[in-house]
Amino acid sequence: MRRISIAAMAAASTFGFTQIGLAADMPIKAPLAPIVAPYNWTGFYLGGNIGGSWGRMNTDFSLAGAPIGSKSQNMNGWLGGIQAGYNWQRGAWVFGVEGDIQATSQKGTSTVSGATADIPGIPGIPCILSDPPGGECLPGTNIPAVPAVPGTPGVLSYEQKLPWFATFRGRLGAAVTPTLLLYGTGGLAVGQIKTNASFTIPTAAVATSFSDTKAGWTVGAGVEWGFSPNWSVKLEYLYIDFGHTDNSFSSIAPFTGSFTASSHVTDNIVRGGINYRFN
Repeated sequence: MRRISIAAMAAASTFGFTQIGLAADMPIKAPLAPIVAPYNWTGFYLGGNIGGSWGRMNTDFSLAGAPIGSKSQNMNGWLGGIQAGYNWQRGAWVFGVEGDIQATSQKGTSTVSGATADIPGIPGIPCILSDPPGGECLPGTNIPAVPAVPGTPGVLSYEQKLPWFATFRGRLGAAVTPTLLLYGTGGLAVGQIKTNASFTIPTAAVATSFSDTKAGWTVGAGVEWGFSPNWSVKLEYLYIDFGHTDNSFSSIAPFTGSFTASSHVTDNIVRGGINYRFN
């Protein structure tokens, strides 16, 4: 029995060392690489922006219904605001909606100068009927002649500001790489146009103010880069057309009737922004 036990232990030892040797000869597998999900543009986002605006106002002026001049004036300034939206991604295509509101420092001023027509006088002759003769009188009378009256100069100043505007737009883009999105955008634009008008002659002045909220349209394009799963930065251009705003106000004698100004207000926006996406 003792010889059988010694033989069994020897066999077991030999088998164990053989298995250890085989295990040592097996190749060691590398650990699995982590699975990285593709970048996803889908989700609600919120962000801020800052930029510059180059507006234009083209104004036609009239007095008592008669045109008196036209002016084209820049309306430039800085802007900043916030935006929010939602994206849906289907393959490389990204669809979305976005709204934003901006505060701006944009303003511009136009001036129109003019004068009433000179009033012609009635020439006279020496007043021979007066005692003693002298001065100028109407011919054959002792009535003084009527001197010519020069025209009255006047200056019309017209200042417009765009304190704020908002846009509500659709977006359609393509992810040219998983993290780089090119898009076009367009929709509704709403803004406040404030007007300060004044008319001045050498002896008097009148001033008035108007405030209109105008609805128009906007179109543009942009590029957005996702630099982390939830953060992205963008650069965007928008063209905005607010349509026409019309205002009327009274003039000063000897100018008769009311002034009317019709302005076509447009804007060009370039802004950079940052978004946080809640996906």
